[in-house]
Amino acid sequence: MSAPSPPGLDLDKLLAARLQAARARPYLATALFALHPVESRQVPTMAVDTHWRCYVSPAFVDRTPVEELAGVWVHEVSHLLRDHHGRSDRVAHRHGLTGAGERLRMNIAADLEINDDVFGDGLVRPEGAVEPATLLLPTGQLMEDYLRQFRLGPRTQSLAWLDCGSGADGRERAWDLGPDGAHGLSAQERDAVRFRVAQGITGRPGDTPQGWRRWAEEAFQPPQPWRELLGAAVRSATSGPGVGEDYTYGRPSRRSTAVPGAVLPSLRRRPPRVCVVVDTSGSVSDAELGSALREVAAITRAVGGRRDLVTVLSCDAAAQVVHPLCRAEGIQLVGGGGTDLRTGFAGALRTRPRPDVVVVLTDGQTPWPSSRPPCRTVVGLFPRPDSRRRPRDGEDDPDYVPDAPPEWARVVVLG
Repeated sequence: MSAPSPPGLDLDKLLAARLQAARARPYLATALFALHPVESRQVPTMAVDTHWRCYVSPAFVDRTPVEELAGVWVHEVSHLLRDHHGRSDRVAHRHGLTGAGERLRMNIAADLEINDDVFGDGLVRPEGAVEPATLLLPTGQLMEDYLRQFRLGPRTQSLAWLDCGSGADGRERAWDLGPDGAHGLSAQERDAVRFRVAQGITGRPGDTPQGWRRWAEEAFQPPQPWRELLGAAVRSATSGPGVGEDYTYGRPSRRSTAVPGAVLPSLRRRPPRVCVVVDTSGSVSDAELGSALREVAAITRAVGGRRDLVTVLSCDAAAQVVHPLCRAEGIQLVGGGGTDLRTGFAGALRTRPRPDVVVVLTDGQTPWPSSRPPCRTVVGLFPRPDSRRRPRDGEDDPDYVPDAPPEWARVVVLG
């Protein structure tokens, strides 16, 4: 007598759970119904690929209550909306992370970003869902932040089964149907889904958690090449020769063997420090100051997400207090008078430890230092249709043209 065949996918139960998820999180409904379910016995629970297919284990659906399945639906679609696969690939390329173990770590970090505020308010936490408290980590952080704070070990042994698919960590799976498979979304369709979800969240921000509001604000910004240029300029400045390098006796130089009786220091590289000087003079608009805060977040990502290495200094005619970067939203940009970024450069160079790179966000209507500062400089320039400005004596001068940024600065026009 042959063994009974395993039960097939209970599609009615699965779709009922998706409907419950959409009722609990109406702002995610467009994304939830864009996911196409695909039965797969290779998947431990549920997983997504980069083309918005959701692979589902029939056995998992059979043993899991509808209320928990609704939470899993929301969890999986969150990976795609937050571009965890693309972000994981960028982190892996930047830091040389390879192998299944590192991808599992990325999957866990992505889950921590999602799970810290996704459940509750009508959405049941699925059994086994990993949260920041599981690894004794704080809430409210991004995948990149969590990734730096834990390694695979005793606390993560129970998570070895975790697999949310290529849509979570960017690594292709055996069950993926690929770009030519049925029911996948095109790049344009995926962007349209994200746009509609972001639009729904920004339209009713009081109904959504902080993590989703943060995502919508960033996703709502149209892709602009100058942001990539600014990030590339900062990365180039922070990775240049001499940046973050210092001599240390903690590890003697190998050349010491050639000098008997002497111990020579070795040259070690430390993470580069960046000071962002924001022009807060009256000629810079509120919208541009808001854009400056977004650029601070982009600069932080350009140096690997290390907020402890980034400080922010607001400057008009006088330099203000230097702020260590905790959250871009908490930085107070004060000023509103005239402009003299020479005081901003001086304030940045007085910080301890001294920065390796100074990034200046300004409209350019300022005098510049007469000599090159002892660190690399990147200038993000807010554009002006008319290069003339009001001189310091307060009278219009149609022939006045402010000095261009000096040649020793790398200049990127913003916008």
